[in-house]
Amino acid sequence: MVGERENHFMRIAVELSRKGMESGDGGPFGAIVVRGDEIVGRGWNQVLSNNDPTAHAEVMAIREACTHLGTFQLADCEIYTSCEPCPMCLGAIYWARPQRVYFANTKDDAAAIDFDDSFIYEELQVPHADKKIPLIALPVKEAIDVFKDWQKKGDKTLY
Repeated sequence: MVGERENHFMRIAVELSRKGMESGDGGPFGAIVVRGDEIVGRGWNQVLSNNDPTAHAEVMAIREACTHLGTFQLADCEIYTSCEPCPMCLGAIYWARPQRVYFANTKDDAAAIDFDDSFIYEELQVPHADKKIPLIALPVKEAIDVFKDWQKKGDKTLY
């Protein structure tokens, strides 16, 4: 059930979206990571200020939360984001494994202000050679050897 607690945290994520937009850091997107009732990570879109196409709000919040908590997984956390995550952020969220994600604006709302990710979803279905940016397999023995060594590694941490 969504209540005042969730609305409180969402307002913080939205305020971060405004902060980033008004400071010129990037687009109007903000996110926080919450564990219990504590904000453990904050992020806003910093694509322009960092010259980093991966510096989306959710990614920045996940990075800060993981550093703060000393872990690469956020299993006991929730993410609040001002907009439905793009494909990249959704991938990062799944790797981080939070309990749930709350979002305010939808991907259609984002598309209406020229942040349209539908082409990426469409590209995922296109054969590698036909993609707008072709993906070309270039297998070398050394690459599979590293994978084999990983498989045999006794002290590895799975994630």
